[in-house]
Amino acid sequence: MYENNESHDTLHLVLPSDGELYDSTLEFLKDCGLGVRRPSARRYTAYVPALPGIEVLFQRTADITRKVEEGSAEVGITGLDRLLEYRSDEQAVVPLIEDLGYGRCEFVLAVPDAWLDVTSVDDLADLALEFHEKGSRLRIASKYPRLLRQYLFDRGINYFTIVAASGALEAAPTAGYADLIADITATGATLRENRLKTLEGGTVLSSQSCVIGNPAQLALSPARSRLARHLIELIEAHLQAEPFYRLTANVVGPSPEAVSAIILARPQVAGLRGPTVARVYNIAEEDWYSVSLLVRKGQLMEAVDHLRDCGGVDIAASPVSYLFRGQSEAYRNLLHLNGAAAPAER
Repeated sequence: MYENNESHDTLHLVLPSDGELYDSTLEFLKDCGLGVRRPSARRYTAYVPALPGIEVLFQRTADITRKVEEGSAEVGITGLDRLLEYRSDEQAVVPLIEDLGYGRCEFVLAVPDAWLDVTSVDDLADLALEFHEKGSRLRIASKYPRLLRQYLFDRGINYFTIVAASGALEAAPTAGYADLIADITATGATLRENRLKTLEGGTVLSSQSCVIGNPAQLALSPARSRLARHLIELIEAHLQAEPFYRLTANVVGPSPEAVSAIILARPQVAGLRGPTVARVYNIAEEDWYSVSLLVRKGQLMEAVDHLRDCGGVDIAASPVSYLFRGQSEAYRNLLHLNGAAAPAER
């Protein structure tokens, strides 16, 4: 039975408790072999059976960055946009894996369709100057003032006012409390339905879900660091494995070298680093060899046909759950941030 353990060795993982990232994060972790067990939907704590010692905390997505930064949790999953907007110290909380492959969206500038002469960020810069010369400023409704302000300053747009807003921003221009908006969108459909259009060059940030961590907090406990390493390496290995299939086949040949040669005749479908060839022991007179290849999903049928052309039979394909490299890039980065020496590349 799971017990709430607040010891120095417990790794705290904070996950979204609301919004679109809640279900997709739990599904992603399940696919990584890291399914989260939550005793009750009303409970804000849970655990990961595959990694004892990890306590899961559920928090609003908007609060996750702060929780990791202040040390309430050492590791979290949130949107890259939330990390960049809400962190106050770039050293205290950092991305460990920047792209988990889901939660994709864009932070964009959108203006009313009626603004026929404003189609790009350059047009917006000219408009902001016109407003300034008339003694007023462009009003931009947004929930991400920090990211937006820096983006506009970097493009020489200095005359504007950011209107803090909650709820649906799309109504701001119609309601009259803002001239345009800067908001998160996945498809742009809601913007179009509210007669808003995105500007050319007006993407402030392309975002997606990411793993974040507090290196200083992790460095305080070898047990936490070990759990964090296992967690991020399993996630990283799952992401690296996703594009690949393992193919096996039995091929007749005079020797392992001869079988390898016919497989390598088409190197583009001969495996990630070439074929593995091993003798098959049976009672038949023929010399059979088992061939194993790691191929990309998009080349699966091409590789199957190649094995057939080589005389392959009993061809089997299976998805790869994890693909571990010689060194975990995410963990190497964490070691570097902690000031520890990373193991040498092999």
